[in-house]
Amino acid sequence: MATKQEMIQEMLAMQKKFMEYEHENGVQPVEYYAAQDGHPLQGYAEKYRDLAMKVMEIAHEEHGSQR
Repeated sequence: MATKQEMIQEMLAMQKKFMEYEHENGVQPVEYYAAQDGHPLQGYAEKYRDLAMKVMEIAHEEHGSQR
């Protein structure tokens, strides 16, 4: 399992690629949430959400808090 810092770095890399794609092509909601097979954003929203949830869970564990 990746560390919290590794997941954050992956999220930042994903954001950078997304912004580059968006600036070059624009992004419609359907591309973000339901991109077709082979589309550069296919699975982006789900993967980013999953990473963010894991980072949040780790942060809560580190601080002894609950969400």
